[in-house]
Amino acid sequence: MRLLPNALGAIAGLCLMAAPAMAQQQAANAVLQTLDKITARVSTLTIPVGNKAWFGTLEIFVDTCQKRPPEETPESAAFLRIIDHRPQQEPVSAFNGWMFASSPALHPLEHAVYDVIVLDCK
Repeated sequence: MRLLPNALGAIAGLCLMAAPAMAQQQAANAVLQTLDKITARVSTLTIPVGNKAWFGTLEIFVDTCQKRPPEETPESAAFLRIIDHRPQQEPVSAFNGWMFASSPALHPLEHAVYDVIVLDCK
């Protein structure tokens, strides 16, 4: 049933992008919160748009990060590509799509060991 969350995330991303051009502000950095479920280690990563960062075995690419202006309903959204590099295995795409700060459960990373959510775009 992975199709439903992906479809909802795509629809939400299209709705966010369909807003007038003045309603979106392209941000320079994505602020992500990561959780290692085994060690309970919580980290905050600030990743510049167009760059990548590592968290455990995850390679996280930030393609874009957009934020609504302060006079509108608060929302930050980032388009992320996350690749899992497990030892002695081929890299696997773990996530590819939009994540929303106000609704982290709308289109989540589904991983046994790690969680990644968007906090903000700055």
